[in-house]
Amino acid sequence: MSSIIEDLIARKIFNNRGDETIEVDVITAGGFGRAGAPAGKSKGKAEVQYYPQGGVEAAVKKVDDLIAPELAGLNADFQEEIDNTLHEIDGTTDFKNIGGNTAFAISLANAEAAANSHGLLLFQFLGGNAANQMPFPLGNCITGGAHARGKSPAIQEYLALPHGAESFLEAQTANIAIHKKIGDALKRKSTTFNGGKSDEGAWIGNVSTDDAFDLIAKACEEVGNEMDFECGFGIDVAASNFWKPKEEKYVYDIDGVKRDTAEQLEYMISLVDKYHLAYVEDPFHEDDFDSFAELTKKTKNCLICGDDLFTTNTERLNNGIKINAGNAIIIKVNQIGTLTDAAETIETAQHNGYVPVVSHRSGDTCDWHIAHLAVAYKCPVIKTGVVEGSRIAKLNELIRIEHFLGNRAKMADLNIR
Repeated sequence: MSSIIEDLIARKIFNNRGDETIEVDVITAGGFGRAGAPAGKSKGKAEVQYYPQGGVEAAVKKVDDLIAPELAGLNADFQEEIDNTLHEIDGTTDFKNIGGNTAFAISLANAEAAANSHGLLLFQFLGGNAANQMPFPLGNCITGGAHARGKSPAIQEYLALPHGAESFLEAQTANIAIHKKIGDALKRKSTTFNGGKSDEGAWIGNVSTDDAFDLIAKACEEVGNEMDFECGFGIDVAASNFWKPKEEKYVYDIDGVKRDTAEQLEYMISLVDKYHLAYVEDPFHEDDFDSFAELTKKTKNCLICGDDLFTTNTERLNNGIKINAGNAIIIKVNQIGTLTDAAETIETAQHNGYVPVVSHRSGDTCDWHIAHLAVAYKCPVIKTGVVEGSRIAKLNELIRIEHFLGNRAKMADLNIR
C-alpha cells in the first residue's frame, strides 16, 4: 500500500528568530511529507512541553531511536492511530518525554505524506470535497508588549482584519496596503522611527498605546475606502505578560497606568466601543475565565478570543464554554501536540459557536501547513502576519489554494457587522 510508513528522518533546523527547532520527514511507500515546528515567545502555562530534557538534539535522537521504529509499518492514512501512538510512546499528559514539537512535526508530516501518497493536496485529504472556504487573514501591523524592543505599546499586537473582502487575494492585498500606510505614518510621526520590525514583520514604533490605535484605525479606514469594502481591526492584548499577581494589577508601563481587573474590563469595553474593534485576544490573564465571560456578555459584533486562556486544549475550552468565556479560540497545533488533538478542539469550538482562528507562532518557519488546516477545517480566520518571510509563505499558499479552487472558492461567513 502506498501509504505505509517506511521511515522517519528528523533534523535540527532554525526558525525565523534563529532558534533551533525540529523538522521531520515522513516517507511512505508512495509519498513524502515534511514539517518543521514553530515556537512562541509568550506561551500559555497550559501548553505542552516543547522538547524533552536535552532540547532539540535529544528530540532528534528520540525520533531516530524510539519513534521511527514504532511508526514504521503503520498506515499514514490513519492519522488518529499515528497520533495516539505518539501519545503512547510519550506516556505523559504534556509530551515531556518526546516533546510537543516533536509530536507536532511528526503529526503534520504524516498528514502531508498521506495526502501525497494519494496525489492530493493536504487540505483536500483532510477536508474532502467540501473544503472550499477561504479564511480572512488577521495581520499584525504594529507590535508592542513582549514582541517589541524599547519603548512601545503595552498591547502586544494591532491586527488588521479586512472582513469585507470578497476573496482571499483581495483581503491580503488590503492587509499589505494597511501595513504600508502605517509604516509611512510612523515615519512622519516619530523622528526616532527607523523602520524596525518584530519577528512577525509588524512595525515597532516609539508610540503610545493610544497613538497605535489611531494609526491603525486611520489606515484601515483609508484602505477600506480605496478598496470599497470594510477593513476592521483588532488587538492581541497578551494581558498575562503585564499582569502583576502580587499587585493584582495590569501595568501599562509606557502609559504610566495600572488597572485592576474591573478597570481592565471597563477599558476593554471602551476600546471595543470607541474603535468598533472586530477582534480582541487575551484581554485578561490566562486564568481569568470570569472576566472573559463578562467582556463577551457586554460587547457585540466582536470576537473575544482566548489563546493563553485555552491553549488549544479541549478541557480548558469546555471550562470556558460553561460560562460563555469568549466566542473565539486560537488554534496552535503545537500547543497541544498533534493534529488529532487540535482537530478535536476545533470541532468542540465549532459545535459550541466559537470561531476557531488558526495561528502561527512568533518564532516560525516557512512551513505552510496551517494554511491548509484553515481551509480543511473551515476556520474563518487565519492569524499569520502580513509581510515577513515565514508568514508570507503561508499567505501565498492560501492564494495558491484559492487559485486552485477557482470558482469553487468562497470566503468564510464571519458575521462581523
